Amino acid sequence: MSKKVDSKEYLFLSAYIRARESSLLTGARLEQLAEASGFDEAARLLTDCGYPDLTGAADAQLEDAFSERRLDFFREMEKLCPEKQLVEAFRLKFDYHNAKVLVKAEGASADGARLLSRCGRVDPEKLTAAFYEDDWRDVPPAFAAAVREARTTLSRTSDPQLADMGLDKAYFAELLAMAGTLSTDFYTGYVRLSIDLANLRSAVRCLRGHMDEGVLRAAVIPGGNAAPERVLRVYAEGVTAVFDDRAAASCAELGQQAVEGAPLAPFERACDNALTEYLTGAKRVSFGPEAVIAYLASLEGEITAARMVLLGKRGGLTPEALRERLRVSYV
Repeated sequence: MSKKVDSKEYLFLSAYIRARESSLLTGARLEQLAEASGFDEAARLLTDCGYPDLTGAADAQLEDAFSERRLDFFREMEKLCPEKQLVEAFRLKFDYHNAKVLVKAEGASADGARLLSRCGRVDPEKLTAAFYEDDWRDVPPAFAAAVREARTTLSRTSDPQLADMGLDKAYFAELLAMAGTLSTDFYTGYVRLSIDLANLRSAVRCLRGHMDEGVLRAAVIPGGNAAPERVLRVYAEGVTAVFDDRAAASCAELGQQAVEGAPLAPFERACDNALTEYLTGAKRVSFGPEAVIAYLASLEGEITAARMVLLGKRGGLTPEALRERLRVSYV
């Protein structure tokens, strides 16, 4: 699809999203959740953001509620968004999650049905049927090819990590292709930064674990601002010299500290916060697809934060421990 959608077609949706953003988890609301006396109080506070009453909910019920909230937002945006492929781009990662579940379940002779997500583009029942019947007519071709390749990789090597790496590369390749069809380059920038940060994480893990260059070469994902061969130069030049793009530079500094023995948590948090910081650029655009991109990405961040707090409360984490884990809020 060529870039023909005029930003004015987003006038209504942009205004609608700006109004809806007020119901998302703000930094102040996250602080309230962290300070809650326990699981049930935190669950009650979440109802102010549109969640159902989750007091007393089991872990499986929590996951169902989070999935339903995400799915409701996707369906709503699909009805309103002038570019349907924008919403599909956010659903894509759940297709690849499901692919990983099916490939690993087959390799382990297990049933992974309970782990499948309904938030992807492809209905999980249809994907499961395609997988086991080897009939891919109702599955997007690029995704189908990636699943078949991952299945072959696991069968050939018995290494689920290699199969996962192949699916990650295919996911980002498909995501970049979808981003290129949109009427804005904002999402392409977001995807490229996401790839950089994924590669930075891989580089830090490899250097910290004294793994050889071959491990990183297998893991590195093409398509970021730092090309794969440049990423591999971390062995000779260090993390900060390679990841010197403005958006990733501060993360690289913490990554280098982690390589030298500092805790990983501040580095991981900085990587997530860098993506949120990128999204704030959407606030400078009065109307257009940028608002939808930031809204859907921040919704995913909200669900991650809500899950983290509720499970942390259930596990007895202190407010201080939760604050150390929470990321910066978009709103």
